[in-house]
Amino acid sequence: MRNYTTETEPTPVVGPWLEELLPEIIEFRRDLHAHPELSFKEYRTTDKLAERLEAAGLKPRRLEGTGLTVDIGAGPIATALRGDIDALPIIEETGLPFASKNHGVTHACGHDIHTATMLGIALVLHRMHLDEPLGGTVRIIFQPAEETMPGGALSCIEQGVLDGVPRIMALHCDPRINVGQIGTRIGAITSASDTIKIELTGRGGHTSRPHLTEDLVFVLAQIAVNVPAVLSRRVDVRSGVSVVWGQVSAGSAPNAIPGTGFMAGTMRCLDRDAWHSAGELLDDVVRQVAAPYGVEVHLEHTRGVPPVVNSEHETAIIEASARAELGEHAVVLTPQSMGGEDFAWFLAELPGAMMRLGTRTPGGEEYDLHRGDYIVDERALGHGIQVLAAAALRTIRDL
Repeated sequence: MRNYTTETEPTPVVGPWLEELLPEIIEFRRDLHAHPELSFKEYRTTDKLAERLEAAGLKPRRLEGTGLTVDIGAGPIATALRGDIDALPIIEETGLPFASKNHGVTHACGHDIHTATMLGIALVLHRMHLDEPLGGTVRIIFQPAEETMPGGALSCIEQGVLDGVPRIMALHCDPRINVGQIGTRIGAITSASDTIKIELTGRGGHTSRPHLTEDLVFVLAQIAVNVPAVLSRRVDVRSGVSVVWGQVSAGSAPNAIPGTGFMAGTMRCLDRDAWHSAGELLDDVVRQVAAPYGVEVHLEHTRGVPPVVNSEHETAIIEASARAELGEHAVVLTPQSMGGEDFAWFLAELPGAMMRLGTRTPGGEEYDLHRGDYIVDERALGHGIQVLAAAALRTIRDL
């Protein structure tokens, strides 16, 4: 068996195996990008993955509905790798020749890159194993529905994808990191995220007589301003609790107080324990702010995902692999994101880490995730395959 476990290799281990496969993986990614599918509806994506894996001689296991897993190698499982496969309900504005053919749906978060990267890892590791046994098994999880709350990871866990798995690793595109680099962080790398929806009802009436109504627009404004303010004084500021509203709607005329109103937003938190306490507190604060005005409050608070908390050991494995495959300057420290990520549910079960994959062309435009014009530098595909395939090989030493 080859020694894949030294701390640094003089030359890349995975790179030479990838060269022949990479053009196919790029084309596979472009096909995914042109045919994006929403959460729990990734039927074509699942079929395409299964077909390619089976053509290579692998035996993927389909999950209920959509998604699948595949084991590469033989013997005990050394690690699992996860890639999410769903797209977003966003209109694509890239102008790419392989832009989305499904109007109103696009891979604006880079999940097509994640999926193609994991396929590439599976094919590369399988070729290595056929040449000479790896000495262990790597499980790859193609997970549906990351873009929903509380996320498709929970369904995967219920279906036993972590059975026999000692650790798990993943990657996420980062359009603020240059291609050829990865971002890492020990500890929390994302935030917790909840969805809040509030519907108010009351007696409408004329704006000249608000005392004879329940002034819903005024109450919506009070909730929008005061709920975040109260939480900032009731929860440790170091936990980074943030409530931001994305929707507020009520009324149809400037001189009429409406009888219904609606608002929705998110609560995010950098700390897992504070997430639990702030979530319980938020519901009470909303009702307390609205109480003096006599309106009826219907609150729908969807507990989303906790923070992704990277373990030190698995982060070190990823960093060592990146330096060996991409060079000594391939690793940068990434700040904790306020975004939510359901990979956190896997890390609630076992240790692991998520890395940020640089997708920005150096000197080029700086995009943000969830934008319809987000364009990825496709060189990132090969880099993601190299780093996580090499990281998976390193975990064999822990068996």
